[in-house]
Parts: sequence; structure tokens; C-alpha cells
Amino acid sequence: MHSAKKAFSTFSKTTKAERINYLEKLHDAVMNRVEEITAATIEEYGAPVQRAIWSNRIAADSFLHFKTVLENFEFEKIVGKSNVILEPVGVTAILTSWNANAGSICVKLAAAIAAGCTAIIKPSELSAWQTQILAEAFHEAGLPNGVINIVNGRGEIVGKELSRNKDVVKVAFTGSTNVGKIVAREAIETMKRVTLELSGKSPNIILNDADFSVAIPQAVSFAFMNNGQACIAGSRLLVPEERLAEVKELIIRAVKKIVVGDPKDEKTTLGPIVSKKQYEQVEKYIRAGIDEGAEVIIGGLGHPEGLEKGNFVKPTVFAGVTNDMKIAREEIFGPVLSILTFRTEEEAVEIANDSDYGLLAYVSSSELAHANRIALLLAAGRVVINAFSHDPYTPFGGFKQSGIGREGGIFGLEEYLEPKAILVGVI
Repeated sequence: MHSAKKAFSTFSKTTKAERINYLEKLHDAVMNRVEEITAATIEEYGAPVQRAIWSNRIAADSFLHFKTVLENFEFEKIVGKSNVILEPVGVTAILTSWNANAGSICVKLAAAIAAGCTAIIKPSELSAWQTQILAEAFHEAGLPNGVINIVNGRGEIVGKELSRNKDVVKVAFTGSTNVGKIVAREAIETMKRVTLELSGKSPNIILNDADFSVAIPQAVSFAFMNNGQACIAGSRLLVPEERLAEVKELIIRAVKKIVVGDPKDEKTTLGPIVSKKQYEQVEKYIRAGIDEGAEVIIGGLGHPEGLEKGNFVKPTVFAGVTNDMKIAREEIFGPVLSILTFRTEEEAVEIANDSDYGLLAYVSSSELAHANRIALLLAAGRVVINAFSHDPYTPFGGFKQSGIGREGGIFGLEEYLEPKAILVGVI
């Protein structure tokens, strides 16, 4: 804590050019270790190799994205007749989750460095190897002492202290909504600024004019990305009622093509769940879906055949799901997809928005204007149309209980800045 506070007094006064140079060095240092981080990602939580490669390259590139944002950003501007200066907020605590460790750390750290803040990183205890490699990379980047600090430990101890400590001015957290609420309650005691990227229960609306032969296999991949361990997973699939039989057939066909197994194998598309505890949690949700009367059209309870020794879950799809069921309302964080039906597009939007969450939504249509009309009606921080895409310069964050604040681009940078207005009166 002391080192971060001491470093802030000088780092906050660095120039844009200096911080741009530091961002470039951080990118290069992480990219030099990206293969090692990828291997650690696969080992620690079972990410399929292709997903692990993609996510860790995105993590490294976060520093270049914020370099570009910083190059074009003005920290001083005239508003009305007054001068407004955007100052770095202060020492920032970065609290991250295990399912996207490097990405979550790097996007927050990049924004903090671009703004002129110092950082104390508290990574997930399930990501020790990944974090060790990142720590070594950050050290190799050669930033001034105290600018980047890493403190390991359990969230209920270290995270709680960082959320409470008066010398920490901002907390940036990625994780579950339940834990995010605890962080926010602790932070408010000292009026910390908070950015919270939390849980999701993302709807995926397939409009009647979509190409179902493309949209339904995509829906499966959206739901099961990162072994279903993704806050942006499209875990609620909304389809026209009259086409349910066709959807079931396409779903079964797509799921049968999924390769469950060793995440190191490039052919694998679904690896194991992170831990036995999480495996058991996912199984409880599958049991709950069965008990509530939903129809298992593929998958179900237990391990896939031949994979009884690991934390492998059968990729599972339910039909006959209504939006009041537990599997439709709660974030499962595993490869479980719920199919809901609608009769009209108005009903589809109503079902999609009938959720405590609003992180991301998906829409499929053969007409872009049609999809855009629906997208404007959805209560979500991001809406993805027709195919998964990521734009690092656009804001990422959630409506409702999916979070507070945004990451990425100018919006993400401004989360680490405080505006000061200087007004000059006439004597």
C-alpha cells in the first residue's frame, strides 16, 4: 500500500509520452510470455487451447489499445467558460476473477497506467501460475517502483482490506454480482470510486428471418464458450415458438459435434470445469432444471462417457424452459443452455429484458436494420449481431445487476480520472 501511494505522487505527474512508452513496454513484455500464460491458463482452469490463445493475446493487446486512446485524449478542455482538468483518481485496487485472469488484469491495468494511476492487483487465488508469469512480465517492462503491485491471498481477507483501506481511492472488480455487492458496500465507507464488471444471463434472440442453419450452431458456441465459464455466455436462447422442433434438431446436431476432452488438444472445444466445487454447482443446476420440469434434449447429469475422472460436464441443453425457472434466471457458469420460445418479437424483447442482469445480448437476423431495431430495445451493455465480435475501443459493462461503470476505450480511461473544474470570477 505504501509503495503504491508513494509512487502515485510522481507517476501521476508523468507526461502522455512517458505513459505511452510504458504501455508499449507492458505490451511487449506480456507478448514475450504469452505462450507461457496460455499454458498456465489451460492448466489452471481448463480453457480449450484455442480460447486460451485468443484471450491472452487480447490481454496483451489491451496495452496497445489504451496507447491509441491516450494518444488522442485531452486531459484539459474548455467547458462553457471554465477550464476542466481530468486528473488521475489515485491508488487503484484491481480485483480479478479466474475465468479471464490475464485479460481482466491487463485491461484494468492499461487504463490505470494511461490515466496516471498506480495499481495494487489482487488476482484470483485460482490463478496463481498465470499471475506469477504476468508479474514477471510487468517487472521486465521496467516501470518505476511502486507503480504496479501484486498482493496474493483470499478475497475475503485481502480483497476486503483493499476495499476498506482509505489509501485506495478506486476499486476495479470483475466477478460475481454477489461478491461485487460486498466490494461496493466496503468501498462506500471511504467513498471509493468503483467499476464493477459482474454476472450475466445473456439472451440470444433468433428472429424468424435468420438463417437458422448458421444461427443455431453459433448459439451453441456462444453458450459454451470458455466451457460455459463466461459472464457473456449466451445461456438463454430465444426462438420462435413455431420453429422449436427445427431448433431442437439443429441444436442436437451441433452439440454432437462438440469435442469434450483434454483442453491441450487443438480438437477439443469443451474442456473441464475449473474445480470439483464448480462441477458440483453446475450439476445442481442441471438437477434443478430437471426438477422444475424442463426437457433435457441432450446432455444431462453426470460425466461424459470416458471422462469420469475429471471435472467434465456433459454439454446440456434444456427445452420447455420458462423465464421463471432457476436455470433461466441464475448464472450457472457451465455448459448449460436454456431454450425459451416467443410468439411475437415484442414478447421476445420482454423475455430477454426480464432478468436481473444486462451484460450482453445477441440477435440474429438476415436483415441488419431489423436486428438493429431489436438491439435498441434490449437492456444490455453490449448487443452482438449475427456473429461474435469484440471491439476493444467500445465500452464493456452491464446494465442492472451486471455492474457499474465501463471498461475499454475512452469510457474505460475516464473511469480512472476525476474532473476538476476551474472557474474564474471577475473582480
